[in-house]
Amino acid sequence: MKKLFIWCSIMGFILACGNPGKNESAAHVKEVDGKSIYKNYCVNCHGLQGDMGAGGAANLKVSMLSLEERVIVITKGRNAMQAYESVLKPAQIEAVAQFTLTLKESE
Repeated sequence: MKKLFIWCSIMGFILACGNPGKNESAAHVKEVDGKSIYKNYCVNCHGLQGDMGAGGAANLKVSMLSLEERVIVITKGRNAMQAYESVLKPAQIEAVAQFTLTLKESE
């Protein structure tokens, strides 16, 4: 009886401390910050404002690319720009693409 009680106690502890439920784990996921990722990976060529143009980098202030097209360029690269599909996760690429839209000049 004592062994059964100890076994049940240990199992209860393991279950209580195990993986959180799907909803709980989602609360712990940090939101992806496209601006920070942009500063880490893109600013050397595109600049803080998106218009530096180092090494032939596109001027993001005047770029007419849609969000989807920006995601493709960041993922696969273009011309001298490297592909980031092996460096960044899809959510990070999406966040950077979203951020680059904020650099666009108002029409």
